[in-house]
Parts: sequence; structure tokens; C-alpha cells
Amino acid sequence: MILGRSFFRMSTYNPLMRLEQRAAEADQLIEYLKQQVQLLKEKAIVQANVREEKKLMVENSKLKNDIEVLKKQLLEKEKRRGVPEVAMPLADNGVECISKPATPKPSGPAPSASPAASVQSTPPKDECKKKPEKKGVKAEKKQAAPTQDEAKVDVSRLDMRVGRIVTAEKHPDADSLYVEQVDVGEESLRTVVSGLVNHIPIEQMQNRMAILMCNLKPAKMRGVVSQAMVMCASSPDKIEILDPPSGAVPGDKITFQGFPGEPDKELNPKKKVWEQIQPDLRTDDRCIATYKGAAFEVAGKGVCKAQTMTNSHIK
Repeated sequence: MILGRSFFRMSTYNPLMRLEQRAAEADQLIEYLKQQVQLLKEKAIVQANVREEKKLMVENSKLKNDIEVLKKQLLEKEKRRGVPEVAMPLADNGVECISKPATPKPSGPAPSASPAASVQSTPPKDECKKKPEKKGVKAEKKQAAPTQDEAKVDVSRLDMRVGRIVTAEKHPDADSLYVEQVDVGEESLRTVVSGLVNHIPIEQMQNRMAILMCNLKPAKMRGVVSQAMVMCASSPDKIEILDPPSGAVPGDKITFQGFPGEPDKELNPKKKVWEQIQPDLRTDDRCIATYKGAAFEVAGKGVCKAQTMTNSHIK
């Protein structure tokens, strides 16, 4: 009897032990799964933060590029308006000084307003907006240094030639302007607009020799595109077209002793090359056209002169 009871107790005890053991194992498994779920949540949060950080970095880089573009556009507009140079902060906490070339002062007295100041085909302002830089280019990237020829600003950069005004007639929409067809030694004639109506009779404009500057950027004047500029001695009350030497023919180059070099194909209005050179162009006391004392010369043929005007500016 006692032995039977012992067997009964053993038979009921073993299943209970197994159930308790399995319950403990189940608890451990649940705890492990909870830990894994928590790790996955933390990992997802970290990945989301990384993605957000990358997105913010891309947006920040774009904003920096936009700021640099706007800053350069502002500096360009200030240069056109003649604002003095301004120190601009760089990303590395340094200071960048934007240099602005000063216009050379003429050796003679300051010129007063000339009647031809607004009538010659002067270089127009470049109204094209500056293109934004490509994305990914560092904002602090320094601009390429100018070449030696670009850095040099003297009369050798002007393409001056002997020309012949074949015909001249009044501008259809402007009483003070002539429209001329000029031979400068090329296959076709160039159209030139000049504000000389009030200073030179139209009969004196026909079939006459002159000096032309041929590498200004073409400019539209009252609907007519002017492709060159007639060079004149100028004062507040008088204007005279410069005459080439006897024997000169259309296309002959004007040279200047002491200023060698090839002219620009077309002057860049942004560089203000003409504006820096023009104050040093003037006639001397013998009516000879000069640049800093060097005569306008056609090799082997002589110098260019005004008819009567001495010590006058040339425009």
C-alpha cells in the first residue's frame, strides 16, 4: 500500500516538473524576444536620424551655394554702380577683399561734359544675369587668376583701324545721330551710329577717312546696331574727326610705340577696359592724337591728327 502511494506521487510529480521547466524556458524566450524588439526599435530610430541628418546636410550645402551666388551677384551690381571695395567674410572666418580697379586720372584738367559724351557708340552694360554655379562646387573655390594679357590694361587692347566712311545719313528715329556705312578693310561694310549731326555737316561725312575702334561690343542705338566707334577730338563746344596719315587705306592698324600686343577680339564691358584707357587719349599741342604721349601711328605712313584741336580729349 505504501509502495503504491509512492509510485502515484512520483507519477504526478514528474509532469509538474516538466511544466514548470517549460514555463521557465518560455519566460526566458519572451524576455529575449522583448530585448530583440527593443534593439530593432533603437536601430530604426538611429537609421531615421541618419537619413534626416543626410537630408539636412544636402539642404545646408544647397543654401550655402545659393548664398554664394547671391553674394557674387550683389558684388557685381555694386561694381557696376561704382561702390568701393567691401571686405566679405569667408567660410573659414577669413576676410576676402574684392578689388575694384580705379579709373586712371587724366594728366590734364578734369574734362567737363562733352556734347559727344552720350552720342558715340559706347560699350553697353552687360544686363545678362550671372549663371548660378553648379551644385557641388565649393563656395570657397578661388576664381582662376587672370592671364597676363587680361591683367594688362593699356591701349594695345583696343582694335583701332583706319576706315573710310562710304555713306552717312541721318538716323530715321534720332535727329542728332548719323548712320554710316564704313569700310574697315573687311569683306563687308560695318554699320556705325555716331552723334555728330550737330557738329559735322552731312556733306563732310561722305567718303571721308577716319579712325575707327572696332572691338567694342555692338550696341543698339535707337533701333540700329552700331558695330564700331568713330574716334574724335572732343571739347565742350567742338568735335573733330581724327584724320589718318596720307596714304593710309581702310584696314591699316593703328599702333603705339612702347605698347606692343594684340587687341582683344571683343572688349568685355564688365572689365571696363575702355573706361580705364580713354582718359589717357588726347591730342598734344601739335594736334597729334596720343596715348600717354605715344602717337596714334600707321606703320610707315605717319601719325593721326585732329584738324585744329590741341590738348583735347579723344572719344
